[in-house]
Amino acid sequence: IELKSGILSIFLKTGIVFTQVDLWLGLSYCDGKWNKVTVNKEGSVVSASMNELREQTFEPRVQQLKVNSPIYIGGIPPKIQNFYKELGLEQGFGGCMKDVKFTRGAVVNLASVSSSAVRVNLDGCLSTDSAVNCRGNDSILVYRGKERSVYESGLQPFTEYLYRVVASNEGGSESSVWTRVRTRESVPQNVPTPSRVRSINGYSIEVTWDRPAGVIGVIEKYILKAYEEDGPNVPITSAEPADTSMLTGILTGLHPFTNYAVTLTACTLAGCTESLHALNISTPQEAPQDVQPPTAVSFPTSLLMSWSPPKTPNGIITQYTLYMNGVPIHFGNGTKYVVKDLAVFTPHQFLLTACTLAGCTNSSQVTLFTAQLPPSHVDAPVLTVLDSRTVYVRWKEPVEVNGILDRYIIYIANNEQNFTKWNVIYNSTELFLDFTIQQLFPGTEYLIKLAACTAGGCSISEASTAITDESTPEGVPAPKAQSYSSDSFNISWTKPEYPNGIITSYGLYMDGVLMQNSSQLSCYAYGLAPWSLHSFRVQACTAKGCALGPLVEARTMEAPPEGTVDIFATVDGSKEVQLKWLAPNKPNGKLTYTVLVTGLFYADQ
Repeated sequence: IELKSGILSIFLKTGIVFTQVDLWLGLSYCDGKWNKVTVNKEGSVVSASMNELREQTFEPRVQQLKVNSPIYIGGIPPKIQNFYKELGLEQGFGGCMKDVKFTRGAVVNLASVSSSAVRVNLDGCLSTDSAVNCRGNDSILVYRGKERSVYESGLQPFTEYLYRVVASNEGGSESSVWTRVRTRESVPQNVPTPSRVRSINGYSIEVTWDRPAGVIGVIEKYILKAYEEDGPNVPITSAEPADTSMLTGILTGLHPFTNYAVTLTACTLAGCTESLHALNISTPQEAPQDVQPPTAVSFPTSLLMSWSPPKTPNGIITQYTLYMNGVPIHFGNGTKYVVKDLAVFTPHQFLLTACTLAGCTNSSQVTLFTAQLPPSHVDAPVLTVLDSRTVYVRWKEPVEVNGILDRYIIYIANNEQNFTKWNVIYNSTELFLDFTIQQLFPGTEYLIKLAACTAGGCSISEASTAITDESTPEGVPAPKAQSYSSDSFNISWTKPEYPNGIITSYGLYMDGVLMQNSSQLSCYAYGLAPWSLHSFRVQACTAKGCALGPLVEARTMEAPPEGTVDIFATVDGSKEVQLKWLAPNKPNGKLTYTVLVTGLFYADQ
C-alpha cells in the first residue's frame, strides 16, 4: 500500500499473479484532518477507499491471501527490500496513523504491539500547520531561473513539504509529480524540570516528567541525570529510559543519605537539551557498608578495643555493638572500649555491628590475643661435667609459658671473677632443651642460669653450680728475685695464669735444687756469697700434677773485696815505672783498681 503524488496504490502479489489498484486522491487528504483509509480483499475483488472515494478491480486468478510474516507499517527494513524490487517501494511514510484495525481483532495499539520502531513517534501527531504546505492552491513559488538546483531556507523544523518543478519554454510548460520531503528536527527547547521524584530506596529513585512542549520532531530519548548538591557539576549517575512514550524512569547508582539535584534531558536527532532547573531530593538512609573489624592494643589481662566508622556509613550511625566470642559485650556510639579480666595470651573472636535507622551491618570476624608475659617460673638447669673443659646443660620447658616461647638464654659466671660478671654463652630461638658448653677452664667453679623468653619478657632461673675437672696448671709465671744484701734474695711469684684447679703447693728451685715446697708465694734465701749468680724456677701443683715455670737468673749484691793486692814494679828508664798486681782472693763484685803513687815527679822546665 503506497500513497504517492496524490494516488493511493495497492500492489498485491499472490503466487505469479500481480494485481494493482490505484485510487486518485489529489490533495484532498492534505487538510490537517484525519482520513479513514480501507483496503479490502473479498475473493477476487481487491478494493481501496478513503473517506467517500473508492476504487476496485476484479482479478479471478488472485489467490487466497495468507499472512504469516511480520507486517511493516510506514516502510520496510532495507535488508528485505531487495526481495521485492518489482513493487517499486519508495521511502517510508511521513505522517500520522491511528486506530489501525484488521478484519479480525480489535483496534491495534501500535505502541504496545510493535516489535521494533525506527524514528517513529507513537504518541501523537504533528500540528495541522502542515496542511498549508501541501494544498495545491497554496503552493509558493520557490525559484525561477535556469539553474537545476536550488537551496531553500527559513523552513519549519520537522515539517513535510511538497515540491514540483515546472519546466517552461515558448511552446508551453510541463510539471513534474509532487515530491514529498521532510525537514530535520530541531534541538528541543524549554525542557521542563522533572515534575516528581520519589525515592525507591537509598540507591535508586523514580522520576516522573511531562512531555516537553513545542518540540517539533520525534524525541529519540530522554536522559535522567543526578548531581550531588554540593559536589562538582558532573552527574553522579544517569539513565536513559528505553521507551520514550513512558514519562517515568528509574535512576540507580545513587548513594544513601545524600542530597541530589535531578534534571531531565530531551533529545532529537538534532541534539539534546537539559532542563534549566533541577528537582532536589534526599535519598533515605540504608544499612552501613564496609564496616571495618575492630583492632586492639593488647595488655596481659585486657584489650583496649577501637574501631573506625564504616567507610560507607549510608546515614547517621546510631549504635555500635561489639561482640566477643559471639556474645554482645558493648553497646554505644563511641569507638573505644576496654575488655578486662582476660587470661594472659588468650585468643578471642571479635565482631562489630554498625547500625543506622535503616538497618545494621556486621564486620568480618577477627581474632585478637591478649599480650604475653614472661614465663611464671623457670627451673634451674641440670649440669653435667663431661671433662676439664666441657659442661653439658639440660633444662625443661616452663610449665606456664604465658605466651609463645621465643628463645632460651644461658648465663655463666665463674669464681675467678667472684661471680659478679655474668656472660651470655647461649642465645637461640631454636627451642632445644640442651646445650654443651665448651672451652671452659679446668678446675673452675661455674654458676649457670637459664632464661626463658616470650614477647612479654624473660624469666631467669636460680643458678646451678658446676666445677670442671682439674688438670696441671698452665701459665706458671717466672719468679722475681730481688737482692737487698750481698748474701740473700727475696724471691716472689704470682699464681699461674690458668691454675686449672686448686693449687696444692708451690715449689721453688734455686740452682736446680728444691729449696722450698709450700703454698706460699714467696721465699727468703740467705747465706749466699756476694755477687754470686743463681738460677730460680717456680713449680705449681694441683691434684692432677705439677708444671714448671720459666728459668730466671740473678746475682746477690756486691761486697768489699777480701784479701791483699800484691804489686810488682819494674823500672823502665829514668822516667818510667811499669806496675803489675794480682786480684784479691775474694773480689765480691765487679773490681775497679786505683793506683796511688807518692814521691818526686820530674817536671819539664
